[in-house]
Amino acid sequence: MGKLSVGVLGATGTVGQKLITLLDEHPFFEVRELVASERSAQKPYREACNWKQETFIPRAVAELVVKSTDEPLESKILFSGLDSSVAGPVEENYAKAGHIVISNSKNHRMEPDVPLVIPEVNHDHLDLTKVQKRKGALITNSNCSTMFLAMVLAPIQREFGIEAVHVTTMQAVTGAGYPGVASMDILGNVIPYIASEEEKMESETLKILGTLAGDHVIPADFKVSAQCNRVAVYDGHTETLSIKLRKRATPADLRACLEAFRGLPQELRLPTAPERPIIVFDEVDRPQPARDVWKERGMAACVGRIRPCPVFDVKMVIMGHNTIRGAAGAAILNGETYLKKGYLD
Repeated sequence: MGKLSVGVLGATGTVGQKLITLLDEHPFFEVRELVASERSAQKPYREACNWKQETFIPRAVAELVVKSTDEPLESKILFSGLDSSVAGPVEENYAKAGHIVISNSKNHRMEPDVPLVIPEVNHDHLDLTKVQKRKGALITNSNCSTMFLAMVLAPIQREFGIEAVHVTTMQAVTGAGYPGVASMDILGNVIPYIASEEEKMESETLKILGTLAGDHVIPADFKVSAQCNRVAVYDGHTETLSIKLRKRATPADLRACLEAFRGLPQELRLPTAPERPIIVFDEVDRPQPARDVWKERGMAACVGRIRPCPVFDVKMVIMGHNTIRGAAGAAILNGETYLKKGYLD
C-alpha cells in the first residue's frame, strides 16, 4: 500500500514548517500539496518560505508550487498550521469540500461537533466526525499549554478523581510564532499575559477530559484556574500544578499512576507516538526545558517534583515541547490515529 497524499495549510508559517519537517519520510503520509497566503502562492516553496527550522527544507517539497487558500486540493487529509486570523473559514471550506482537516488553530476547538483530541486520552471523541454536517471533517488538537496539562491530568482523573486544579505557566517564546515577542520586551523579563491563553486552558482541558455523549462532549466536572506567563525560553512550556483530589493519594501513588500511563497510540505503535507519553523525574530540579524538552523526540509530557500541597492535595511541575507535542506533532499523531482506527475505510 502506497503512502497517503496529504496537504499542509499555512505551509510557510512556524507550525507549517514544523509539520513539513515531521512529515518528511513519514511511513504513512507524503506531502504533495502546500497552501499559504496569496503572497506566497504560485511560487516554489523554497522561494515562498522563510525557512527557520534546524534542518534543511526537505527535497521532496522544496520545488512544490504553493497554492492559495481558495484553490481546490486533491489530498484527502490536510494538516493545518494556519494562523487563527484566517483559519476558521478556510478550514471550514476544505472540510465541506470533503477533506479531513486536522487543525492546530483555536477556531473550531470548542464547537460541539468538533473533536478536540489527545489520542492517548480521548481518541473515542473522533467519533464526532461521524455526526458532522460536512462532506469531510474537522479535527483539532489543543492549545500547546493545554496539551501537557490534560495529558498529566487524564490518568489522575481516572484513578483518583479531581475536584480542582490551579496551574501557572511559563511559556516559551516559540509559542508566539515567528518573529514572536520583541527582544526588548522579553529579554530579562517575564510577561504576565498571553491573550486568551488562560481561557483556552480552562475550557479546553475540560472538553478533552469530558465524556462523549453522541453528538457532543459533556465537559469534565471540575474547575481549572490558569495563570499564563511568557518567559525568555526558546522551546518548552513549563507549568506548575496544584491539584485537589476526590480520593486520597500519596505522591508515590501519583508517580506510579503517571509512570504507567499508556494509550492507543502506544498500543498501535504509531510512528509519531512516544513510547512513554509521560516521563516522571526523581531529581529535585527536573524537568528543565534546556535538558528535557527533546525527550521522546519532543512528544512526551515531563513531570517532576510531585509532593504534598498544603492548600490542595498534591503539587508538581510539568513541561513539554510546545511546537512538537503541543502543535505539529500532536496534529500528525491525530492523523495517524484517525487513519489506523479505520475512519477512512
